[in-house]
Amino acid sequence: QVQLVESGGGLVQPGGSLNLSCAAHGRIFSVNAMGWYRQAPGKERALVAHIISGSITNYADSVKGRFTISRDNAKNTVYLQMNSLKPEDTALYYCNADLKTIVRGPSYSYWGQGTQVTVSS
Repeated sequence: QVQLVESGGGLVQPGGSLNLSCAAHGRIFSVNAMGWYRQAPGKERALVAHIISGSITNYADSVKGRFTISRDNAKNTVYLQMNSLKPEDTALYYCNADLKTIVRGPSYSYWGQGTQVTVSS
């Protein structure tokens, strides 16, 4: 059973910073991509950033220049450094991983439990 373990969420003032971490545990053959999504009350879950094995990244327009996604392939871990946080960034943040558990098997998408980020003065 694959499990994504997240950490780093919390309460921060506007302009502050947080760093989220997500590690994939379990029977894993390879990880194709990992990323972060967020969902605010009354809003759809939306992509924040993702990164593939070739280190190609993609960011939502609203976070470009403020957030940085990185990945440690040896540890199957993805990070999200969030700077210059705004109240609009307040949401439940979910980690996502696209991975295989067996060499010739299919790729599946897995989700973390979500970690709350609240930006407020």
